[in-house]
Amino acid sequence: QVQLVESGGGLVQAGGSLRLSCAASGRAFSIYGMGWLRQAPGKEREFVAAITWTGTITYYADAVKGRFTISRDNAKNTVYLQMNSLKSEDTAVYYCAADARPFYSGVYNNRLERFGSWGQGTNVTVSS
Repeated sequence: QVQLVESGGGLVQAGGSLRLSCAASGRAFSIYGMGWLRQAPGKEREFVAAITWTGTITYYADAVKGRFTISRDNAKNTVYLQMNSLKSEDTAVYYCAADARPFYSGVYNNRLERFGSWGQGTNVTVSS
C-alpha cells in the first residue's frame, strides 16, 4: 500500500496560480501511474489529470487542459499539479491518487476505479 500526502492548497484569486505537491511513501513509486482528482462542494469526485510511471505521457480533463500541468519527480517520490489561470469553478478538494496496478498503460482512462490509493486531499479555493 502506498501512502500519499498532498500539500500546496490554499486561497487564491481568479487568474492566479497554485502548485500542488503529493509525496508518496510505502512502495515503489516509480512503477505506478499517478493522477489528480477533485471534488467540488455538492458534486461527485472527478478526474483532473494523470501521468504515466515514466512521466512521459500525460492526460487532462477538458476543463483544465491548457491551464494545468501534471509532472513527477521519481527521485523525490513526488507528483505535482501546476495550476494556472485559476477559475472559481476550480474550487474543490484536490486528491492525489496512485494506480491500483503497476505499469498500468491506460493513462487515457479517466475512470476513478483505476486508482487504488488516495491521499487525504488539499483544499483549493479560488475567489472571483
